[in-house]
Amino acid sequence: MALPLALALAWGAAARAESAPGARVRRERSVTVASAPADSPPVIHVARDTMTLLFFPSPIQRKTLTFDESRLRVLDAGERSVIVQPLADLPAGERQELGVFFSDGKVPARAAFTLVTDPAVVDIRIEVQRPAPPNETCPTDARAPTPKPEDFVLLGYLDAEGVSISPIKEVLGGARGLESIKAVSFRGKGWILVDMLIVNGAGQPAWAPLEATFTGRVGMPLRARIVTDKKLPIPPGESRRVLAVAEIQESDASFVSTLDLRGEGGRHLSIPDVRFPKPGAEVAP
Repeated sequence: MALPLALALAWGAAARAESAPGARVRRERSVTVASAPADSPPVIHVARDTMTLLFFPSPIQRKTLTFDESRLRVLDAGERSVIVQPLADLPAGERQELGVFFSDGKVPARAAFTLVTDPAVVDIRIEVQRPAPPNETCPTDARAPTPKPEDFVLLGYLDAEGVSISPIKEVLGGARGLESIKAVSFRGKGWILVDMLIVNGAGQPAWAPLEATFTGRVGMPLRARIVTDKKLPIPPGESRRVLAVAEIQESDASFVSTLDLRGEGGRHLSIPDVRFPKPGAEVAP
């Protein structure tokens, strides 16, 4: 019997048994992966003395598994399953991420999970689900109204401080055949944005950015939405305009971040030293 299946049967029997007094409650449950990179991933409860099985609805690319090996260990990765266990109980407030790409290319292309330790519960089996696809009966050629300058003001994206802009150094000759040029960062009221041109090298496979993350010197990584001007993926030898957008707290001062764009086939583009200036100074009356 395959290891994941054997363990699943054993854990199922254990989950139905009555827990010892003071022990964590062992659970089996279902979670749905985020439908977009900017959405929060589902939370999984793990413990040092317990193996947690994640069972996926479709095959996964085992080589694309991402996790912190200093905090987590993957005991087994099958065609549709992953068994994970922390090296030690995660302290209160610590959140570890586990991610993997699906093999079928459907949306969402990647499953990500936030792993935490809870003194009361631990998940022993997780049935991973993907969100239902959009209603295919909706007209595909429907277009939203073209936004007007006043819309940005009324929605609160622009205020008296205006928009601050900073250039970003080009990333050329990337080892993975990806480059970024003509990049610039924007900062407005409660949001940041990087506008760049991504070039996929000639002779490289087609590539599409699927996940964007801003990582600063301190604090948690900040997930961003990805917006493009043309259909993806980027063919070999061609480029696409790509925007990475994220919401920020008004209390955040100017900061420096690294922008990581992860995509198909495990290829990713890292843009260091992305600077977001302080909001523009209010004009005195």
